[in-house]
Amino acid sequence: MFVDLPLDRLREFRSEGVCPPGFEDFWTTTLAEARTHPLDVRTHPAATGLRTLDVHDVTFAGFDGAPIKAWLRLPHGAEAPLPAVVEFPGYGSGRGSAVDGLFWASAGFAHLTMDVRGQGGAGRPGDTADPVGSASSHPGFMTRGIEDPGTYYYRRVITDAVRAVEAARALDAVDPARVAVLGRSQGGALALAAGTLVGDVAGIVSLVPFLCDIARAVTITDATPYAEIPRYLRVHRLKAPAALRTLAHIDGVHFAARARVPALFTTALMDATCPPSTVFAARNAYGADRDMVVWPYNGHEGGDTEDQRAALDFLSPLLDGRPVTASGALTVHGG
Repeated sequence: MFVDLPLDRLREFRSEGVCPPGFEDFWTTTLAEARTHPLDVRTHPAATGLRTLDVHDVTFAGFDGAPIKAWLRLPHGAEAPLPAVVEFPGYGSGRGSAVDGLFWASAGFAHLTMDVRGQGGAGRPGDTADPVGSASSHPGFMTRGIEDPGTYYYRRVITDAVRAVEAARALDAVDPARVAVLGRSQGGALALAAGTLVGDVAGIVSLVPFLCDIARAVTITDATPYAEIPRYLRVHRLKAPAALRTLAHIDGVHFAARARVPALFTTALMDATCPPSTVFAARNAYGADRDMVVWPYNGHEGGDTEDQRAALDFLSPLLDGRPVTASGALTVHGG
């Protein structure tokens, strides 16, 4: 069933959330601190048996200099430097195995898939620990360090995502002027945040993104992972103002308002995990040209392979260096 507002209201929906004072300074300071650590990008060939692609095991320094893993996949025999896609995994997933996610390298791009610290116990496996502890939290990742923006889990992960883009640009195989960011769900949120914070990526693809208009999301869905937050606040009743203030510092709506590069969003009207109004809130706040694809009869899978096809069509001209901008189109399939 449809889980949110009617489409005619979604088209104009705006978040009621207010960007917290000091938002830009918070991220400027966070990234400046991260950059005091050498990026220290290391690559090692991975044995896969693949004949058309080469895969490399990558390590770089993320938040606080902690080592973050990634996979780099390249078309075999391609002449460097190549345009690149940096991809971020969904909630609970890590970078997966060396032979997962072969689509973008098969399309002729360098493809860097970042591990997400502490995740990888659901979906695809991960290989990166989160060495930072937190006060009491609900099982999952959403409430780790939630009492303060400086200690919050996603401060570390978003910083890692920015450093992943910087690591991709440091690779000999990659043309640093032609790098795009992409992800689905949590990965879509990280693409939106990292792409905006880096500022000069070629484009952003945010598929059914998580972590947008979070204050609204936690009141209109009881689906995991948003449900972790009210479950925590049922116990820590007096901590709601602090928690919501922290969440505002990683809200995709506030990153979207500062974006200056073309973007593609997707959403699904039966998605209870990332309700469509929260995605429209980011799309409608977006500060540059953006397209959007809407799937009326899908849940959190969105357009699945059709989203992947749309992402390829969107990013190919941008990564090929052709002067293309998003049209602002909103495409509804089957509605």
